Amino acid sequence: MINKFSMEWGGFKAELLHYPELLLQFQYAADKWVNANYHITEIKQAPITSVDCGGVMNAWTEIIVQLWEPTEEEEGRAMQVKKALSIIDLVESKLALNPKGIVKIEFGNSEFDTRQMYPGEFKIDGDNLIINLTPDATQCKAINRGGSCGTTETGEECCAPAQPEIRKIELINLAADQNSCTPGSGCC
Repeated sequence: MINKFSMEWGGFKAELLHYPELLLQFQYAADKWVNANYHITEIKQAPITSVDCGGVMNAWTEIIVQLWEPTEEEEGRAMQVKKALSIIDLVESKLALNPKGIVKIEFGNSEFDTRQMYPGEFKIDGDNLIINLTPDATQCKAINRGGSCGTTETGEECCAPAQPEIRKIELINLAADQNSCTPGSGCC
């Protein structure tokens, strides 16, 4: 996985452990916040195995923390970091999370399509620990390795437009060596 914004699970959890009494808030876009009454609905561990366009096998693990906004407002429901840590402890009592796994926060609401984002900057603002979320992006791992995008031995690249294959069809007269039927010959 190549992304300058990625953070490993071990570092993410260690950052939270520094601020157990603060309220945990998430900012998903400029001036856009996950409602303070959000829930952490699940934490997923996803081992990823892929083969990129250069033919190289890649493997990494993602730890995905899913946030959900209830439709009804819940007064005084802002989550303290220690509550988030208790959910993490419960998950880790049942599932050993890879400390080197790449953390993603999954979130969406009626105004923002559900997506997975990286935790970016951690900021303290009064009683709040704010995690700014950074969008994920697609990438070409072959190019990021300094290679090309799947150049073959003949110099073709997998990302180049495909050339149409022109096939020659050979017509064969199957009846040439046999007695053929002609109208009125009675063979049909």
